[in-house]
Amino acid sequence: MLDKAIKGSQIYWGWIIFLLALIGVGFGFYLYQWFEGLRITGMSRDVSWGFYIGQLTYFVGVAASGVMVVLPCYLHDYKAFGRITILGEFLAVPAIIICLLFVFVDLGNFPRFINMMIHPNLTSILFWDAIVLNVYLFLNILIGWNVLSAERKGIHYQKWIKILIYISIPWAFSIHTVTAFLYAGIPGRHYWLTAILAARFLSSAFCSGPALLILLCLIVRKVTKFDPGKEQIRTLGGIVAYAMIINVFFFLLELFTAFYSQIPGHMHSIVYLFVGLEGHGKLVPLMWIATAFAFIALVILIVPGFRRKEGILTVACISVIISTWIDKGFGLIVGGFIPNSFEKVFEYWPTVPEVFISVGIWATGLFILTVLYKIVTAVKEEVAA
Repeated sequence: MLDKAIKGSQIYWGWIIFLLALIGVGFGFYLYQWFEGLRITGMSRDVSWGFYIGQLTYFVGVAASGVMVVLPCYLHDYKAFGRITILGEFLAVPAIIICLLFVFVDLGNFPRFINMMIHPNLTSILFWDAIVLNVYLFLNILIGWNVLSAERKGIHYQKWIKILIYISIPWAFSIHTVTAFLYAGIPGRHYWLTAILAARFLSSAFCSGPALLILLCLIVRKVTKFDPGKEQIRTLGGIVAYAMIINVFFFLLELFTAFYSQIPGHMHSIVYLFVGLEGHGKLVPLMWIATAFAFIALVILIVPGFRRKEGILTVACISVIISTWIDKGFGLIVGGFIPNSFEKVFEYWPTVPEVFISVGIWATGLFILTVLYKIVTAVKEEVAA
């Protein structure tokens, strides 16, 4: 089936060349980081995790969200999702690869990555996070490829694939739970020291991931002859609506706990993010932008008449992605480090090399996603014909 990825229109090849150019630029900046070290980033002793780990956190959620189509299709036999389940599984693949690449660049250089593999620290949550991510990557590739091959041949996939599907469902929850433990298990970082952090991560994942999948389904419908289906998109819209409501509710619980109890450690990070602290407030505009987009998304998603119109649903999905990306992919990580353990404020902002390296990684994920979706849509069109 790989041969289908090398057959496409001029637009398809133009997009591929554009992504390869971005990958090349990102790799060039990574070589710069290789020789100069992490000092070229905005990270410091006080903010030791920045944009890279923020993106890891966000895209683990995107990967985990694939379970929102896998579970109804395979466990509850919701046949409508059979048309898009493979799209959800193949969205998880580049998302996990993006996560692993962000871990790679955050470690600074290749020998450190190898050292982590050769001399694992079994008490390190980051090590276990890498393990569960790699297993989940393997599961999605194996399941997705075999199911798609069976569909192309007009036969049912083999029985042993069903076992892997059942394993992948709880495993999807585990990858984001372990990621949450990266933060919730660190004493002294009060913003992360909450029992519902994993629940917040999952609720955010289950709205942002399906929102991205909806946008991809609409793009697939526009640029190919394969239609993912109106019912499927409408059902995904309902999933996004409920997950977004729960996501916002969980954040409001954190606000109540912090400010009603008047616990300084819990309050300071939130105050810094939304109002500023001791004259510092680089992230304040971003966090209010995230709040505004969350409000727009909720208004559209809660009203069924809005949500059922694909044009308006697109606006809601974009709003969900922007809101959750700012909150989870940026504010959550930085906010956990400010103020530091000595109650001092040292701010963080990503540097130009950090941004371009990240762009290169995103382009790598988009390249893999494009190739996989090209194969899927080509097979779907072939079967339909």
